[in-house]
Amino acid sequence: MAGAMIGGLIRHGHTPSQISVVEIDAQQQQRLVKEYGMTVTASIADGIRGSEIVVLAVKPQQLHAAVSESAQLFQGKLVISIAAGVRADDLSQWLNRHEFIIRAMPNTPALIGKGVTGLYALPRVDTRQKEQATRILAGIGTIVWVDEEAQLDAVTALSGCGPAYVFYFLEAMQQAGAELGLTADTAKQLAMQTFLGATYLAVQSDDTLATLRTRVTSKGGVTEQALLSMEQSDIRGAFIRAMHIANDRSREMGEMFRHT
Repeated sequence: MAGAMIGGLIRHGHTPSQISVVEIDAQQQQRLVKEYGMTVTASIADGIRGSEIVVLAVKPQQLHAAVSESAQLFQGKLVISIAAGVRADDLSQWLNRHEFIIRAMPNTPALIGKGVTGLYALPRVDTRQKEQATRILAGIGTIVWVDEEAQLDAVTALSGCGPAYVFYFLEAMQQAGAELGLTADTAKQLAMQTFLGATYLAVQSDDTLATLRTRVTSKGGVTEQALLSMEQSDIRGAFIRAMHIANDRSREMGEMFRHT
């Protein structure tokens, strides 16, 4: 994800010299230098010193150890964390009560610049800092701000986990197509283009999703029978329950990291 953000920044006009990268893995260091031509250091202090904005693209279970020894270096800087589950207040405590923190929840399509990121800011973060965060993360896709940090658990359940849901349904459509006599490749192509086309149609239309669905569903037709089968199997209910479970798990993980 950090690599995707770097690529997005460069595509949007930033130069490699404007970006400092901290990476402790030697192979990743070499890859970043080769791909972007930037200076990469293994020292957190060297990477942070002189920077106005610090992006923490660290696994949540490693975040406390990564920042605690250099906490004083973050003072006065805008901190953007993409560590899933780590609450902003907890990160603030780890950084000596630092108040300028934004939490971000991107999803994996960010890797190709087509992601969506949910953002939440602590109260002391000002409009200018929010605009800076928006510009940074716009390089990997769409930005959505939420007013309450708890809503990031819902963002995680919906868009953070969402690509896996889409791949799950695509797998099912491919399997069904193959069982009905299509080749696996043909079934996959039909499934992917159907999802892609339907999504583009929904994005460009002013109609509700329910209206768009109804227009495809002729009375007594093929689609109606397929949807009736899904309703009888409570596919909608199962899907909604799964997202509630994901939301609850995201909240639980936040509590786990709180006690790290």
